[in-house]
Amino acid sequence: MIFKQFRLFCVVRVLFISGTVLLFTYLLSSTSYYAVYVFVGCLIVYQIYALIHYVEKTNRYVQRFLDAIRYDDFSQSFGNMKSGSSFYELRIAFQEVLNKFKKTRAEKEEQYRYLQTVIQHIGIGLLSFQSNGEIELINNAVKRLLNKPQLKNIKTLESWSPELVDTFFKIKTGEKAIVKVEDHSEVLQLMVYATTFIIGGRECKLISIQNIQSELEEKEMEAWQNLIRVLTHEIMNSITPIASMSATVNDMLTKLSAEEKGKEKIQFESIDDIHSAVQTIQKRSQGLLHFVNAYRELTRIPKPDFQIFPISNLFDRVEQLINTQIKNKHIDFNVDVEPETLECTADPELIEQVLINLLLNAIYAVENRPGARIDLSAQNDESGRIIIRVADNGPGIVEEVQEKIFIPFFTTKKKGSGIGLSLSRQIMRLHRGSISVHSDPNVKTVFTLRF
Repeated sequence: MIFKQFRLFCVVRVLFISGTVLLFTYLLSSTSYYAVYVFVGCLIVYQIYALIHYVEKTNRYVQRFLDAIRYDDFSQSFGNMKSGSSFYELRIAFQEVLNKFKKTRAEKEEQYRYLQTVIQHIGIGLLSFQSNGEIELINNAVKRLLNKPQLKNIKTLESWSPELVDTFFKIKTGEKAIVKVEDHSEVLQLMVYATTFIIGGRECKLISIQNIQSELEEKEMEAWQNLIRVLTHEIMNSITPIASMSATVNDMLTKLSAEEKGKEKIQFESIDDIHSAVQTIQKRSQGLLHFVNAYRELTRIPKPDFQIFPISNLFDRVEQLINTQIKNKHIDFNVDVEPETLECTADPELIEQVLINLLLNAIYAVENRPGARIDLSAQNDESGRIIIRVADNGPGIVEEVQEKIFIPFFTTKKKGSGIGLSLSRQIMRLHRGSISVHSDPNVKTVFTLRF
């Protein structure tokens, strides 16, 4: 329809120009009215110009339409322009195409914003970068995990963890790797998974990062708890009757010894030996019962009663409990809470138990050392989380032992039970927190509670 009208208009205009030319020729040969010559001549020129302008109007529409698509300028309008009925359908078609592009682009932008929102709110860290390390996508989970609010290139992480950056570049599609990172005395076990894709002719690598430290600790503690339950069940079943029977025999021998007074001396010596042996059995059995009950504490930690309380009050109670030992051993004890109004949401009694255990360990570590010092402090870390530190200037803990001190039954003390730090870690796990240690031998040892 558009082309039929276009051809008709062109034919009409050509015929009209032809008629005007014939008229101009006739007037030129038959009359001498120069003014008429000029008028008709100007009319011919105007008609030729109008025809060219009319023919090129389609090209101008097409040019505007293509420019609008090329530059994503969907503000152009073709439907309301007055250019004749022959171009009406063409203008409407152009406008519909532009509206369709505009709608499609709006839908893509909505989908992009939706995906960005999902990516930013997902709990697993996502990071996409080019082969040169330039980051194209990063979500909030990665920023929080790596404690990097602004990150443009992953190579800037080399000062923080060269091993992690090396893993990012070397890991292949479908592979998984675990990277251990120590950040401000907090140990991170990062699970890294990679996949590669090509977008816009560029090869990009998508990395997912997740800190599995808490999961590893939880599984480790769960395994130890299961072992302890089995051991305590079997040991208790064996020791309880031994303790009961030895107590009964001991009572019988005591009565027999009183009744047999005045008889032969050798009989009394035999009875005394038996009596002494049974007493030893009873004493040892009771010691084993106490030993097993101590380890049962690892599986009987009460559920935390969360409260909001000032940390300064907690520190005051703890200081009162250990004040006597601190003074007797001439230890310089320092307490610092920054700010003084700092509050924590936790079970104060359970956290008090953890702090007492850590402080007693610190007292044992600095005992008989010149210039013995213990520092107890609390503040917010770089991520805004509350941390409590117990530091001492004792002999320190070698790196090999640092990895074992939280394992149940492991201890470096001559009379230690090996459950104090394990119990502390379990309490912090119930608070969705963590406990870690950093030690420079003969310089400083710091235990950090992170909530």
